[in-house]
Amino acid sequence: MSVIDIQKRNLFRRQSELVFNNLMPWVEDSQKFVNNCTQCKSCVTSCPEKIIVQGDGGFPVIDFSLGECTFCGQCANSCQEDIFVAITETPWHKNAVIADNCLANENVYCRSCGESCPEQALSFKIGINAIPEIDLDKCNGCGACFSPCPTSAISIKENT
Repeated sequence: MSVIDIQKRNLFRRQSELVFNNLMPWVEDSQKFVNNCTQCKSCVTSCPEKIIVQGDGGFPVIDFSLGECTFCGQCANSCQEDIFVAITETPWHKNAVIADNCLANENVYCRSCGESCPEQALSFKIGINAIPEIDLDKCNGCGACFSPCPTSAISIKENT
């Protein structure tokens, strides 16, 4: 199999469209993932939450608009390639990030993200409006808060 240079491949694409921004849990090396993934779809068909879809170039990616990741490990267990690291308690180093277009910043009451968070990682700073705050120690990046957000103000990103 030939080696794919992901940086060349994505030269003219927006950052949000890059394959390695939406990697599955337990994938630590994006270049190794791109080089070794055969796009066989075993991870897509094994996902009980049905949130893994075929993305750019046929590579599997997580689509949080379809739901949250429960970190069940089925994607990693079903893969026959050398892509995933051992399933551990820490599936990845991602957290939710709230953008400025959050309704709370417009003085609109909304708690959709907090109500959907199974880890209770979102709290609301009370004032004129309830501003959501993410407890990064509790947030596991599962994406449960992503889909319910009416303004698409939430994204799941690598910790920096």
